[in-house]
Amino acid sequence: MNHEEQHAGGRIELGDPLKDGRQSETALKVWRGAARLLRQRDFACLPEVTLASARRADLLALGPKHELWIVEVKSSIADLRADNKWPDYRIHCDRLYFATHPDVPVEIFPEDAGLIISDGFGAEVLREAPEHKIAAATRKSVTLRFARHAANRLHDLSDPDGKRFYQGL
Repeated sequence: MNHEEQHAGGRIELGDPLKDGRQSETALKVWRGAARLLRQRDFACLPEVTLASARRADLLALGPKHELWIVEVKSSIADLRADNKWPDYRIHCDRLYFATHPDVPVEIFPEDAGLIISDGFGAEVLREAPEHKIAAATRKSVTLRFARHAANRLHDLSDPDGKRFYQGL
């Protein structure tokens, strides 16, 4: 990922940490709107967090009461139909949501997960996710992953060349 670009006059700008080539523009818009909604609800959010199961959550959110939510972004009908791993996320969160955009029919999403509709600028919850509290040890493990992921992402943004040193490149 290229997060830094040198401009004339020595000015440095940070790039978009979400763009790594895997996400479509539509998925990025859905993510942005969903993340804004969660931020309004006082959640801190991180994209693309690898969990202990080796699954990667599209959006992991940590709430003010230590609650953990996972939001799976689906940009199309085909995207949802191709994904059979989403039930695996339940063991890592208290609530599981899908987020999509208004052009995707809402009736295709499983009833036992929450549903967020995002237009890229904002979002709204169409269906709240059922709560299934995770075990204390799992909460601690996921929260530590969240913290480490956030710290490493911040370090990568502030020192993009630093990866070469700790990866032995």
